[in-house]
Amino acid sequence: MKAELYCCTSTLLQDISSKECNKRAVAQTYALSLKSSEETDWEKVNQAIIKRWSRSALEDIKKLAWSGKCFDKVRIK
Repeated sequence: MKAELYCCTSTLLQDISSKECNKRAVAQTYALSLKSSEETDWEKVNQAIIKRWSRSALEDIKKLAWSGKCFDKVRIK
């Protein structure tokens, strides 16, 4: 079964701005957005991540998302 995430940009921006969402949660949404056929404004999303956390946090989120490790049950800092 294939899942599809819609409104990727707005969903990611909402997660990034939410105090309840940590980097792991954002990485999970980021990963789902990477697989989606929906267009994503990556520049806008990446700038929002940098603004909330940092450039190194963006790199960490990307690594987690691309690797799929964001879905592992191991606790991520």
